[in-house]
Amino acid sequence: MNKILITGAAGFIGSNLARALVSEGYEVIGIDNLSTGRLDNLSDLADSPRFAFLESDVSKESFLERPELERVREIFHFASAASPKFYQADPFGTIAVNTSGTRNLLQLALRNGAKMVYASTSEAYGDPLVHPQDEEYRGNVNTWGPRACYDEAKRLGEVYCYEYWKQFGLAVKVARIFNTYSDGLRQDDGRVISNLVTQALGGRDMTIYGDGSQTRSFCFITDTVNGLRRMMDREAANGQIINIGNEKEYTILQVANLVKELTNSPSRITFHPLPQDDPTRRRPSIRKARELLEWEPEVELAEGLRRTIEAYRNRKDA
Repeated sequence: MNKILITGAAGFIGSNLARALVSEGYEVIGIDNLSTGRLDNLSDLADSPRFAFLESDVSKESFLERPELERVREIFHFASAASPKFYQADPFGTIAVNTSGTRNLLQLALRNGAKMVYASTSEAYGDPLVHPQDEEYRGNVNTWGPRACYDEAKRLGEVYCYEYWKQFGLAVKVARIFNTYSDGLRQDDGRVISNLVTQALGGRDMTIYGDGSQTRSFCFITDTVNGLRRMMDREAANGQIINIGNEKEYTILQVANLVKELTNSPSRITFHPLPQDDPTRRRPSIRKARELLEWEPEVELAEGLRRTIEAYRNRKDA
């Protein structure tokens, strides 16, 4: 059975993927520099003989010298802050992990004859002028603003992946991940689902930035993990960029009202200035994922929110 490396393993998506793979008997190495990831996310794997954790920074070339990496045959590269709150607090680290870090991991894949999935983002489309966004759309990204350190670093990471596929025939695939959620999101990371749920459960004002008419498409974590695993397994995904997300589009105000209803919360919904370059619409086309991966999400937003709310409520009561 293949030895699998997950970077950003102490983060939201990485820890969920690690848990799924270990439960199925895979040998997994998790790497994280713990800048935004938390070891608590991996606490249930601490005693597993099939999981090893390395605290390391993949943007430093020295990490490639670790002997534990010798038999790695699959690489999931998730290392990077993903919330604007955190990537804007460390712009140079965000740029480094998605550029130098991505190149280091591509070198490891080339050295080991491994396959690699690079976690890019729907932010690669910027504030899109085309709806829904398919993988051929080149985006509308501002290179001179507070989100550019993340958006443009991810885009350059994609370029590195393209060159390693084109020049060396490396089996690398790029996943443009749209908003993913569940109770595993950090409650302090500033993203919309975690914000609204924790505020509603606490009876605090529920904050909406802008007038709430901006839209997002939300994908539950189990669906995202399944899509990423199919990308790794399918040869048809080699050398491809593929959207991983849910096609159903909701306004932020719709989401806030749904959370308020599901939590039976007395919280007020309040409105605040929209941050610079915050996209007004976001919705993926997943035609390519259906065709190449035979994948599409299964969990509806209301059901995913119910699971998320229940888990947050139980954590709060513990």
